[in-house]
Amino acid sequence: MILLRLAERLSMLLNRLGALIAIVLIIYMLGHILLEILMRSLGKSTFIMDEYIGYAVAAMTFLGLPYVLEKGGLIRVSLILDRIPKKYLWPLELFSSLITASCFIWISIFWFRNVQRSYSRGVISETLAETPIWIPEGAVLLGMWLISLSLVVRALKILCLRSHYLSESNKP
Repeated sequence: MILLRLAERLSMLLNRLGALIAIVLIIYMLGHILLEILMRSLGKSTFIMDEYIGYAVAAMTFLGLPYVLEKGGLIRVSLILDRIPKKYLWPLELFSSLITASCFIWISIFWFRNVQRSYSRGVISETLAETPIWIPEGAVLLGMWLISLSLVVRALKILCLRSHYLSESNKP
């Protein structure tokens, strides 16, 4: 139980860090868009807005997702879940957490290989910025690892607390 609490705290800390980075990326995107508007009104451009905003959106999405999961902000099918008795709810929650974690872990294995390949081959974007592609790919990979960790910790927590689900179902 102590290890679970430690893993949960570590996961929560990393999720908050990911959310903080996502917030910084939102602020960056706002600033870059405003700068581009100003520069275009003067007949100039940064020429990298589309590329960098795209990278920021991808990184922001994957880095912010674990925090949203932790806070219960992801879309759930309440119409169905509200009709299921509480004693049968924990196996569904466990199943969905494990399946989703498995999917993210599986995808991240392939994504990790892609990031490694981009880094080792020195792949850069085909724009004026010539951005090393492993940087935005790495940010997405980090987000995949964070959501995977969050889902595994969530599954372990459900397993450890399943007696809570069962005792709740016996209450009137």
